[in-house]
Amino acid sequence: MTPAEPPYRRIAAELRAGILAGELRPGERLPSVRQIAQRWGVALATATRVMATLRDEGLAETRVGSGAVVARAVRPVVTARRSARPTGPLPPSLTRADVLRAAVAIADREGLDAVTMRRLAAELGTGPMSLYRHVATKDDLVRQMVDDVVRAAELPDPGPDGWRAKLELVARRQWALSRRHLWLARAISFTRPLLVPGLAAYTEWTLRALDGLGLSPRTRMREALTLHALVVTVALSLADEVEAEQETGVTLDRWRQTQRERTGELLDGRFPLLAAAPGDVAADLDGLFEYGLARHLDGFAVLLEDART
Repeated sequence: MTPAEPPYRRIAAELRAGILAGELRPGERLPSVRQIAQRWGVALATATRVMATLRDEGLAETRVGSGAVVARAVRPVVTARRSARPTGPLPPSLTRADVLRAAVAIADREGLDAVTMRRLAAELGTGPMSLYRHVATKDDLVRQMVDDVVRAAELPDPGPDGWRAKLELVARRQWALSRRHLWLARAISFTRPLLVPGLAAYTEWTLRALDGLGLSPRTRMREALTLHALVVTVALSLADEVEAEQETGVTLDRWRQTQRERTGELLDGRFPLLAAAPGDVAADLDGLFEYGLARHLDGFAVLLEDART
């Protein structure tokens, strides 16, 4: 009995046929990952593999404001049996730094899910197997990507005077990194941390800023994690918003305009204080980050004062 074809390949084949038949023309929008999941009744992970397959074959590309679209110049489909890419060793001029630079660029443009070994190999003009000289697995690649971007934003030694100035500096550095690399917040875990020197250096720097304040090691570590959690929480909202705009082509301002009537129906009469609140507060993520940072450090200052009395 012939084994059933994986769902992602079947869906990709349907979309591929439409593209090659001219039913979907260059520049036209393709279904988003969420739309594929809903239309074909598959998991988001399967839908993501569909888009990755089409990108690997040169049939799809991501355009800011439009999401995934048919590639402007459709290249011939490359199948597993017949590859147009060489699968030999990496060219001598291609280095680990080149691999990481290309992987980070893909993640910055299209998100972390778009970074596959096949896609990365296509970007570099080599075969997927050749990449394993530099990275062992996709997880290993992500670890090295995180380490690479974090190391590029080194913290000053010793930094500004005072614990508050130091904590403000490290939090704002992390926020700037998260804005520059929207995928970064999703790649970092608290419970299963990435064991890379770049992240360890950031945590060590934060713990040094808290040293000598009369706090226990447990409290110092909790403070370092809480400060980072504040950054990650807002960074995830930023990443979600950018992803939603790319997938739908609808800006946040336009979305809010379309929701104005429904918002009025929800809030009118029943939630007067919420109705009177400025509507742009939630959209100002920079302002939300700065407010959260200031109020958190105000509270931490009270904790320190209590510890001294």
